[in-house]
Amino acid sequence: MYVEMIDETGQVSEEIKKQTLDLLEFAAEKTGKADKEMAVTFVTNERSHALNLEYRDTDRPTDVISLEYKPENPIVFDEEDLAQNPEIAEMLEEFDAYIGELFISIDKAQEQAQEYGHSYEREMGFLAVHGFLHINGYDHYTPEEEAEMFGLQEEILNAYGLTRQ
Repeated sequence: MYVEMIDETGQVSEEIKKQTLDLLEFAAEKTGKADKEMAVTFVTNERSHALNLEYRDTDRPTDVISLEYKPENPIVFDEEDLAQNPEIAEMLEEFDAYIGELFISIDKAQEQAQEYGHSYEREMGFLAVHGFLHINGYDHYTPEEEAEMFGLQEEILNAYGLTRQ
């Protein structure tokens, strides 16, 4: 998995960046998404608030914003077109690899780590995996969806070694 990582805050340690990258690669292996690409941007509550307002029409900061990439009007080619135009097939593969982006508020992560009584490292890992699952089509609107997503989330975090303490 290729992950572009941006720290808009200038406050994220190299250890947290490495943990985020390693954890996302681990989650990608567990979910069969190792050949995908995504972006992670670490932001402040102020930026999270602006993004939440823009994308979710919600007037407050949030911990993680997940923007799943889905082309609005996907172009469909038949096998004959692709056989005659291998460069098109290559381009489609490239576009298909990008799954989306996450914006993680380091301020919210610090607040929630204290609130939930676990480490900042655990909270940052939780937010990365939670967002990763969202951009891969998982949700928690119904009890069934929640059970599936949260179960997989805990499985990934525990297998990686970021357990609740």
